[in-house]
Amino acid sequence: MTGRVADRWIAAASPLLLLAVWEILSRTGVLDPRYVPPPSAVLATLVALARSGELPFHLAVSVRRILTGFLLGAAPAVALGLVMGLNRRARAALMPVVTAIYPIPKIAVYPLIIFYLGIGEASKVSIVALSIFFLVLLNTMAGVMGLDRVYFNIARAYGADARSIFRTVAWPGALPAIFTGLKLGMGFALIVIVGAELLGSDAGIGFMIWQAYQIFDVEKMFAGLLVTAALGWGATMALDAVERRALPWRPWGQL
Repeated sequence: MTGRVADRWIAAASPLLLLAVWEILSRTGVLDPRYVPPPSAVLATLVALARSGELPFHLAVSVRRILTGFLLGAAPAVALGLVMGLNRRARAALMPVVTAIYPIPKIAVYPLIIFYLGIGEASKVSIVALSIFFLVLLNTMAGVMGLDRVYFNIARAYGADARSIFRTVAWPGALPAIFTGLKLGMGFALIVIVGAELLGSDAGIGFMIWQAYQIFDVEKMFAGLLVTAALGWGATMALDAVERRALPWRPWGQL
């Protein structure tokens, strides 16, 4: 068995082991099943929600909001991060603003966004875009600045102009850091959209969890949380697959 195959087995076995332990503890009463239902009961609830169409509807709404906000936040963040990484004056001008706004909890800004944009889709997409923007920007900028200056000097020595340096040195060199930022941003996008849907929405996974909380439907709440976890895992796997295609020169088998 190769190392990569073994890693895949371990990756598949670890969550199954966790679910098995959870099932045993809940069935034997170590965990009160009224508050922590066994995974089999949560799974039955998930199946019922899927058959009724409720889960696909809420899932589709949340995924649409996440993808739209992710694209709207990530694209300008990558572009601006590259500019700030390559241009010292742009970095000097924008870095104070970025470092001042970045630490503000984005969910705390949500009431203001609702005030300006209303409680509809625009406010939810905007809070996702805002949440991932700074993470992707800072990672992109760090990726460019972390490149060895020797690569830039060699490119210039061979007569490369600014466009060639960007295409052959800055962009490919910063890609690993850009993907790190995108994966971190996707995690934040999930956190923020569920929070936003809890605070004010009539659809989405967060709204489904809030609705279940109001009638003390614990199994449905766990079902919503499991769907959120699966969504995060799936998004990370998808970004990993894109990263492997975008960075074919990396020794993936040795990582």
